[in-house]
Amino acid sequence: MTDDGPWQPELEQLARRTALAQEMGGAEKVERHHGQGKLTVRERIAALLDPDSFREVGQLTGRATYDADGNLTAVMPANFVMGRGTIDGRTVVVGGDDFTVRGGAADASIFQKQVMAERMAHDYGLPIVRLVDGSGGGGSVKTLETERRSFVPFNPGWEWVVANLGRVPVVSLCLGSVAGLGAARVVTSHYSLMVKGTSQLFVAGPPVVNRLGIEEVDKETLGGSTIHTRNGAVDDEVESEAEAFTRTRAFLSYLPSSVDELPPRAEPSDDPDGADESLLHAIPRERRRVYQARAIIETVVDHGSFLEVGKMWGRSAITGLARVDGWPVAILANDPYHYAGGWTADASRKVERFVDLAETFRLPVVHLVDNPGFVIGTQAEQQATIRHGARALAAIYQATVPWCSVILRKVYGVAGAAHQNASRLSYRFAWPSGEWGSLPLEGGIEAAYKAQLEAADDPDALRSEIEARLAKARDPFKTAEVFLVDDIVDPRETRPRLCEFANLAAPRRVRTGPGARAPRP
Repeated sequence: MTDDGPWQPELEQLARRTALAQEMGGAEKVERHHGQGKLTVRERIAALLDPDSFREVGQLTGRATYDADGNLTAVMPANFVMGRGTIDGRTVVVGGDDFTVRGGAADASIFQKQVMAERMAHDYGLPIVRLVDGSGGGGSVKTLETERRSFVPFNPGWEWVVANLGRVPVVSLCLGSVAGLGAARVVTSHYSLMVKGTSQLFVAGPPVVNRLGIEEVDKETLGGSTIHTRNGAVDDEVESEAEAFTRTRAFLSYLPSSVDELPPRAEPSDDPDGADESLLHAIPRERRRVYQARAIIETVVDHGSFLEVGKMWGRSAITGLARVDGWPVAILANDPYHYAGGWTADASRKVERFVDLAETFRLPVVHLVDNPGFVIGTQAEQQATIRHGARALAAIYQATVPWCSVILRKVYGVAGAAHQNASRLSYRFAWPSGEWGSLPLEGGIEAAYKAQLEAADDPDALRSEIEARLAKARDPFKTAEVFLVDDIVDPRETRPRLCEFANLAAPRRVRTGPGARAPRP
């Protein structure tokens, strides 16, 4: 062996320890992990980041074993891998659980690494991506044997987890069976994903639930992606880990690295004056007929730029990110295929959370409005729809980002009034298909003309006569005559108007005072 200097023995030990860390839980555990259709944590990091950009921190951390003479015999690496790397050339923090070491359980981890990842993101102002695959909490009951003690529960570094929601973009990927504090880490984020079939999320897993006699369940029936992407715990599900990494990169591309910066503009690629003839036929003249709201979104934003967030829950509300003339914007819309676009309790929660995201990262909001009001009925009352709706309304009134409302069709009631903060100067216009009021005619006639309808020989004929008479007063041009709506425009003008808004809004995105509270999970 060539002596390359006085520190050669230490450099050799460094190389050996580095090699042991790269082995993770060992070949057998890695093979078993692959057999479940999952990548290892190091493969995940490599697939997420730009090639060769990962700078690992704490690679040598772990539990070492020594012989009687004090020589290193083995190392069980900590089951959390973290560091910095780049996504599309921009630095991010990434941290991931190593399921090949004690199944991601915290009794094989050294929690300071997780804490450092969160604080690194916070203090350097860098987005953080969590690759969650384990419990990540206080350990299994096996720690009672290994540590010979218990502890009062606490969440190490949770102050940084919470603070990051108001500081930097946070993305969490649920990439395996995740329970306890690991599950809390997934949902305490701005954007979360699960992989269909290989990801599950629970407060406590099937062995605990089954042993307590609560019910008999397996991983999928207890916490599969079809549950949590439809109840709002997790934003979206994908078919593969590769798709999860692609969506992560896309989501981050719309946001700044921290609240100290502004969302970056992409090079404009579409004609800002482009007019699409299909918009003339987008809204059916028959007001009870549905239409494809997403097709309208795709037409008026930059081509291919719409990234929907939370598609499978609160489905009467559509939320997502897009670009208009290269500028990132937050998109709100209504989906008439679900409750005619009316807001449910879940839709209201979804809107509240999304508006808070836009406010935190200074994304102008484009709101394509077709809201007949809050969903009504016994179930709506049992779900406290009015409380959740009022929270969404509060979020909209607390928002200070530039706001543009495009009234496509219905705007009724308290939920309809949430199309913008009426006390602010907002950019607003309507299509000729717009209609508005305190109540839709259908329910309003029943309430306002109840006595006449009950006394009529032919209530249906009277109802039709009243509806036809009132429909003339509902003409949107009569509202425009008294300037109760800013403008009514040809639908084909929508994209040019939005491009104008985006460029007017760009210099107004700067925060002029203390930000509102950070979003909550």
